[in-house]
Amino acid sequence: MSNYSSLERYELKEEYEKLSAAYEAYKAQGLSLNMARGKPGAEQLNISNDMLSILKPDDVFSVSDCPDCRNYGNLDGIDCCKQLFADIMGVDKKNVFIGGNSSLNMMFDTIACLMELGCSGEKPWNKQEKIKFLCPAPGYDRHFGVTQYFGIEMITVPMTKDGPDMDVVEKLVSSDPAIKGIWIVPKYSNPQGVTCSDETVRRFASLEPAAKDFRIMWDNAYIIHDINGTPDTLLNIFDEVKKTGKEDMVLEFCSTSKVTFPGAGVAAMAASENNLAVFKKRYNFQTIGYDKLNMLRHVKYFGNKDGVLAHMQKHRAVLEPRFGMVLDTLDKELAGLGVAEWTKPNGGYFVSVDVMKGCAKRVVSLCKEAGVVLTGAGATYPYGKDPDDSNIRLAPTYPPIEELEKAMDIFCICVKMAALEKLTED
Repeated sequence: MSNYSSLERYELKEEYEKLSAAYEAYKAQGLSLNMARGKPGAEQLNISNDMLSILKPDDVFSVSDCPDCRNYGNLDGIDCCKQLFADIMGVDKKNVFIGGNSSLNMMFDTIACLMELGCSGEKPWNKQEKIKFLCPAPGYDRHFGVTQYFGIEMITVPMTKDGPDMDVVEKLVSSDPAIKGIWIVPKYSNPQGVTCSDETVRRFASLEPAAKDFRIMWDNAYIIHDINGTPDTLLNIFDEVKKTGKEDMVLEFCSTSKVTFPGAGVAAMAASENNLAVFKKRYNFQTIGYDKLNMLRHVKYFGNKDGVLAHMQKHRAVLEPRFGMVLDTLDKELAGLGVAEWTKPNGGYFVSVDVMKGCAKRVVSLCKEAGVVLTGAGATYPYGKDPDDSNIRLAPTYPPIEELEKAMDIFCICVKMAALEKLTED
């Protein structure tokens, strides 16, 4: 099929009629397919099942810094687990704080702490006249949700193939003291799968913010989540801020949520000693210590970073065919029609599709009517407002692959139908 924009009006209508027939046939099946969230599927969850029995009742539950992991204590986590995450993130163990099962929860708590206590000798954020955050977009909807929850004004920053547009970031950060932070998924960004280039990381580390209490929320959720044989590499941000003397500027987060079990993983934060001192003031009142048995379970199961990386190869074996099928379907069904563009990530959990301007909401609606649930159009932008109404996030991980194939076929039909409707508007 030729590019739709080159077709005569009657040809567009004929194509629409063919697609409508296929669409109605799918609707008649009463399907219930879900590509809305980046959840591991059952096949991935099963990979880690042996972890459930790694601790036995007659085990010794003591480690070097904790006489009994079943009891209270160890606010920032047990030493061996801190070392495991330190090796994964490439930081010193003294800079690691182990939390509960959710890095999102740690990020929420971090913002809450800065709102209440402040940092770098500045007033708490909730005592300052105005607080703003930079939000690269398309981006992670839950970042935007946390920011909006605390009443922080969000400023959209465009994404490029190398990460956030650093010309925009540098200009805004250096000129406005109300800008207190920026969100970023630096490797395999959500949803585009973009990894920050070396230059971008170095520019982050060299920022000259007008606000002394400016913080980079470095959400390294997909730090080891490669899905093919050509993985991206990410420069270590902490190595770079040591060179610029700005260690306090970066807060890094990661977890095993998509390594073991999302509901029972381990989350970690890497931060400077100055930052950790601030956060411990809050955590000292918030908890007497997180789940050390779960920390111990992970350490016993993996042993070290190499064990984690070997485990991730099992995830790759599950995910690579899924992403390959999604991308092959997009290439086969949509390439050359002029109705959509999409990313081809080397890792992470998503494929980002930009449909024809003004069509994303219509595509999502058509899919829903046919039994395919997608992330809401606009969710990848602050306040849910995509200025072009074009970006759609696909999450290929959760459905069984036979359902995913149907979902992708329906998605492509809906993309073409929405484009044809737009092109034949009176």
